[in-house]
Amino acid sequence: MGQDIKLTASDNFQLGAYRADPTGAPKGAVVVIQEIFGVNHHIRSVCDRLAGESYVAIAPSIFDRTSPGFQSGYTPDEIAEARKFVANPDWAAMLRDTQAAIDAVKSVGPVGIIGFCLGGSIAFVAATRLTGLKAAIGYYGGAVVRFADETPNVPTQLHFGEKDAGIPLTDVETVKAKRPDVEVFTYPGAQHGFHCDERPSYDKASSEIAWPRSMAFFAKHLK
Repeated sequence: MGQDIKLTASDNFQLGAYRADPTGAPKGAVVVIQEIFGVNHHIRSVCDRLAGESYVAIAPSIFDRTSPGFQSGYTPDEIAEARKFVANPDWAAMLRDTQAAIDAVKSVGPVGIIGFCLGGSIAFVAATRLTGLKAAIGYYGGAVVRFADETPNVPTQLHFGEKDAGIPLTDVETVKAKRPDVEVFTYPGAQHGFHCDERPSYDKASSEIAWPRSMAFFAKHLK
């Protein structure tokens, strides 16, 4: 359904991206921001799924500045390798690359953003700092709490697992307290990565609540 394309950021850096287009007229577009595992099979499948919901979906390869074309699976060794990318993240560069993806699809119609893990944090910051968005959704973004004093400029929805070993519930409560303007959902029993059906932490029950909730949010705000 999709294809690999190139994007150009504001500093003229060229990065890769995966784009999936719906078969019929699009309702709008959604930028999909990866986990630390690159624009891999799972992120591409999320794009394809969004295309099935009648959105143009685009996932920029935000690690291309350091490791072009990086993709990873979910074995312990692969996870350890992927963690190196976020030891000292360049937020400004990742946001430039995210803006390039927004700009590439804004002619389609209203644009939303959805991100997972690292991408969940980027989706939140994109809502506060970037232009051209109408809605933002973040799944288990561990750094959201660090940016929670920033005010989103668009409707924003966040999803967290109650059993996430990397995101304590105290952080989620801090986000809720600082951002009453944001929809925050927690999922009992769900771990980090609960939406990814290729990870051991996949939680089918939670995912089947969170995804329709996300699609309803986009349907409401991407008009």
